[in-house]
Amino acid sequence: MPHLDSDLLRTFLAVAQSGSVTEGAESIHRSQSATSIQIKRLEEILGQRVFDRHGRGVVLSEAGRRLLPLAQDGTARRDQAHRAISDAPVQGRLRLGIPDDHGRTRLTAIIADFNRQHPEVELDVTCAISAGFPEALAKKALDLAVYEVETPKDGEDLLIEDPTHWMMARHRDFSNEPTLPIALFDHACWWRDAALKSVEGRGKPFRIAYSSQSVQGIFAAVEAGIAVGLLGRSSLNPALSIADASYGFVQTPSSKLVMAASCSSDTPPVATMKAAIRHAFLETGAFAAG
Repeated sequence: MPHLDSDLLRTFLAVAQSGSVTEGAESIHRSQSATSIQIKRLEEILGQRVFDRHGRGVVLSEAGRRLLPLAQDGTARRDQAHRAISDAPVQGRLRLGIPDDHGRTRLTAIIADFNRQHPEVELDVTCAISAGFPEALAKKALDLAVYEVETPKDGEDLLIEDPTHWMMARHRDFSNEPTLPIALFDHACWWRDAALKSVEGRGKPFRIAYSSQSVQGIFAAVEAGIAVGLLGRSSLNPALSIADASYGFVQTPSSKLVMAASCSSDTPPVATMKAAIRHAFLETGAFAAG
């Protein structure tokens, strides 16, 4: 089945088995919204609905009934292939890109575990601002990368979804500031665009009081009380609070952490690392800042 990622098929099978998007999402440790996005992507690829609404749940459509045995067979074959790869020594080179901001701790642990299990793989890891990873994959400068997007595209495997909120230090109150200080990314990316659109939607004065290339830089400025900043919910801790409705911020989109491979990177190291990353995120079902 060309263009059908195994993760989409597994999501489809989980919902089909439970008869509910909510229960299907719980069974694969994902949010309901992330699961709905996966089903929508599957239907866009097929050009047909795979589920019909039925009471409080869903039932397979005609297209879904035809897809079911194919999805079951396809995922079984992929699992068999993965076991075969895992049973044999994995060799070769893998050029991997990981974000240098939140998520780094978990990904670094995954890489360390992968290196212990597959010592014959030559790992070349790039830890940098992830906005440039899609271009690096397109130019075949990377084999596999993990990065953030606002909306996943074909070929991008959704790992986790992290809602975004404007946050501030709990000890600071900016409600009476005539000009609101904000912390902002200093490079062009969807996250910066979303923040500017949200703060401009207030219709009130603001100033960029702090700029950073990374989430950690924004987080530091917010925690220090320098400014308010747009952060993922995973960054929230007892020292921070979410700006309430009185600030008038326009709602911001969730951040989606995705994984994608270069179109030319169909190798055992890539397949094995993809499986390791996907399993680690599905196993915990939550995105940890790091």
